[in-house]
Amino acid sequence: MKVGFVSLGCSKNLIDTEALIGEFKKNHYQIVNEAKNAQIIVINTCGFIESAKEEAINTILEMAEYKHQKCQYLIVMGCLVQRYYEDLIRALPEVDLFLKIEQYDKMWEKIEAVIKPNRYQEDNITHEKNKKANKIMPMLTQEQFLNRIITTGNNYAYLKIGEGCSNKCTYCAIPSIRGDFVSRKQEDILEEATKLAKQGIKELIIIAQDTTKYGIDLYGESKLASLLKELSKIKGIEWIRFLYSYPEGITDELIQTVATTPKIAKYFDIPIQHISNPVLKRMNRRTSKEQIEELIQKIRNQIPEVTLRTSLIVGFPGETKEQFKELEEFVATAKFDKLGVFMYSKEDGTPAARLPEQIHGNTKKARYRKIMQIQQKNSQQNLKKWLGKKCKVLIENISFDGKFFIGRTMQDVPDMDGLVFIQNEKEKAQELINQFTEAQIIDTKEYDLIAKLVN
Repeated sequence: MKVGFVSLGCSKNLIDTEALIGEFKKNHYQIVNEAKNAQIIVINTCGFIESAKEEAINTILEMAEYKHQKCQYLIVMGCLVQRYYEDLIRALPEVDLFLKIEQYDKMWEKIEAVIKPNRYQEDNITHEKNKKANKIMPMLTQEQFLNRIITTGNNYAYLKIGEGCSNKCTYCAIPSIRGDFVSRKQEDILEEATKLAKQGIKELIIIAQDTTKYGIDLYGESKLASLLKELSKIKGIEWIRFLYSYPEGITDELIQTVATTPKIAKYFDIPIQHISNPVLKRMNRRTSKEQIEELIQKIRNQIPEVTLRTSLIVGFPGETKEQFKELEEFVATAKFDKLGVFMYSKEDGTPAARLPEQIHGNTKKARYRKIMQIQQKNSQQNLKKWLGKKCKVLIENISFDGKFFIGRTMQDVPDMDGLVFIQNEKEKAQELINQFTEAQIIDTKEYDLIAKLVN
């Protein structure tokens, strides 16, 4: 049978999708790129914020239409299922199996019980309810991590080092969906990374809900810096980066590890969410404005060439005009290289959803636009620093007309940050694709760089 996948949401979700692709492939199913050609369709959903939930429901309904054609089984998994399992069963009878996150370590048994019911005797539609709240979710097994099928191309792969989150920010539903933070054993991570390197992967992108918490539950202290050093020893891996490092967890050891280890990108992704102390307190964040400003200065002092990325929330309940103005001024002066903004989303079951003074949607949109306008100017100014510089670029594609190679520097996260467009002056052939090359920056755009090959 042919199987098609639709993976929504974050890169952590994508790893779960890749693990299930690996399960199907191991069991001799054919993977197809077009869902319309599949007899089994699997949708991995996001349930983090309202827009993601809407996208997931619309995708399920869209895929359900294929049940009038080739599709025989529709399987839905992911955060939306974990969060709204009972509601989804009642609302979407078209779905043959809703696979909860807590079932991932036994995902294949659950799937075979539906697509090969003669082999299993169990009711998969009305799954037993948990008698107690699950604070610790089971992770994928090591075998599932090792056998996942990489879907991100030939050059990079995500490497998940932990599951869940224990930070309990008041706006976030992740702890209730994914459970408390659980680290993978370091030896398991290194085994997977070594296998990825042997498969030709050049870049590892380390992910977890908060990478700075890695190791605390297993080893009694953060072991992110130690893990990064060990990963950098793996032959074949050229670039390593880590994402989602909360400010309170960034230690002097971690900064020094980034500064002194050549394979590690001089890049910090620090989700600060806001800068006004009263807002940070209502968010149950563990840092203050003063600590954030001090951390940024420390990183820049120790790593002058560093790239800083952050994410912000505008329109949090009770955010006053003055507090938003404080955020505006901070963004203008901090001059982050990369910045993402979210409009606050009122999420079921979160403490923030019960807060008074919820902000009107139009106000959120206006504040979002103001921050993005400031950041656009910051980005243009920051990119000007690259003019004339030579840099190592990983070429990943070529433009449709063949005039430009398209790649990334070590300072760019795929699908998040900018690109480098390198002039193909000599009509060079495809052999440069998936290779590192040296380029010189000759122009800049709002978020991207224009370069020429260095002979």
